[in-house]
Amino acid sequence: MRIASLIVDGKPLLGLRKNDHYVDVSGVDATLGTDVGALLASGADWSERVAAAAEHAAPVTGDVVHRPLVPQPGKILCLGLNDALHAAEAKLPVPEHPVVFTRVASSLIGHGAPMLRPVESEMLDYEVELAVVIGRGGRRISADDALAHIAGYAVFNDGSVRDWQIRSAQWTLGKNFHGTGALGPDLVTPDELPDGGDGLRMTTEVSGELLQDGNTSSMIFKVAETIADLSKAVRLDPGDVIAMGTPSGVGHARRPQRWLRPGETCTVSIEGVGALSNPIHDDPSPSE
Repeated sequence: MRIASLIVDGKPLLGLRKNDHYVDVSGVDATLGTDVGALLASGADWSERVAAAAEHAAPVTGDVVHRPLVPQPGKILCLGLNDALHAAEAKLPVPEHPVVFTRVASSLIGHGAPMLRPVESEMLDYEVELAVVIGRGGRRISADDALAHIAGYAVFNDGSVRDWQIRSAQWTLGKNFHGTGALGPDLVTPDELPDGGDGLRMTTEVSGELLQDGNTSSMIFKVAETIADLSKAVRLDPGDVIAMGTPSGVGHARRPQRWLRPGETCTVSIEGVGALSNPIHDDPSPSE
């Protein structure tokens, strides 16, 4: 099952992908809500209700815009340095425990939306990541039970403003510039992928140039143990997003360094999950 948060002709709706098109399941069953976050909060039987609505749903036509897959997640928890080669290119040690930072919902954009290079910096970087979307909440979730708490997976581009990221020991500002975190295009349910999203190729292409080529099998901390570890500290709730970290090849580590520039298109892809493309634009001036 593949589900997207869409706006069609100005109207928000929940789309279920069928082959090369979506059908409007929220138009059949209003209890599903009109985005993935509302869907996951609507009850544990959400997938059964989506499947039932799909039997009668009409194809989506018109002007289709992708919103961030979960427009307002309660929490976005991100792993840094979760790949040994990426840690090496950053000239940092392989972590003994997950390196965790947070994103704010207002930094998110959807598939096809402009990724914004801020006026404060030219060092806008790309990072392809596997996103895990929580479907069933809990605290102190065991690693053995962790995968049962996942609603599905998506693609994430952790756009990073590097000079702001490294100007202090805390990465928060450099990871949260407005319009830099792309999430989507679809929620892919776990039955369509290997357990824990393991063994999937991950790539980044910028205007046709392959810049990252990694695999989720190289993650130091796997999905199940990450959920178990994070849930010791915080309660995970339906719609929360965990970004699992990027492979090597980021622009900051290249010589010469490779930053995203206005006029380019950045496409991050994960095998079996999808491709997330965003044109690079300059951010409007601070007065706008």
